[in-house]
Amino acid sequence: MTLSDITARIDHAEKQADRTPGSTRLIAVSKMQPLERVEAVLDQGHRCFGENRVQEAAGKWPEFRDRFGPVDLHLLGPLQTNKARQAFDLFQVIHSLDRPKLAQTLARLAQETGQCPDLFIQVNTGEEPQKAGVLPTDVDGFVAECQALDLPVLGLMCIPPAEEEPSLHFALLAKMAARNGLAGLSMGMSGDFETAISFGATHVRVGSAIFGARA
Repeated sequence: MTLSDITARIDHAEKQADRTPGSTRLIAVSKMQPLERVEAVLDQGHRCFGENRVQEAAGKWPEFRDRFGPVDLHLLGPLQTNKARQAFDLFQVIHSLDRPKLAQTLARLAQETGQCPDLFIQVNTGEEPQKAGVLPTDVDGFVAECQALDLPVLGLMCIPPAEEEPSLHFALLAKMAARNGLAGLSMGMSGDFETAISFGATHVRVGSAIFGARA
């Protein structure tokens, strides 16, 4: 499948859901992809990409930015506090804010640098013990804690359990975001992004459907 195929499907899903055209941001998830595949998508004009690891992003994106100009880079994977300063320099958006210690570290760095990436709070909607994210019962309190630190929280992010119906988790995330006055919803991946759009996703994270299977 090509980038244009995915954007056409996003446009159709927005229309079907009576969404404003262009209201869904496509994040091309380039983690662990060969550089030539990423370059091919850059050549097509796409400028919004997602990575899971700070170290991997640092190894590829400075050079790509030198060649292609500004690129919006989104951190989708867990962020260790000792990598937070490096993440500030690389990423425009962080989707994996999930604990008070990280929030405090980001707030301190924001005070030091006078800027901060936009943030999504990751919610563990399936309450899976192996998965990162704030539990649904703790979301309201954590949103308030982050806002008290003056952090630029755009919205909520989730990764539904692989074996469960994703629409249940998308609906839950949308409800929690609305309750907290947050407009951003980072949800939906290659297999379910159209469903996510029907539930109000503002950012969808699509990797293999654009790039093919990872090496």
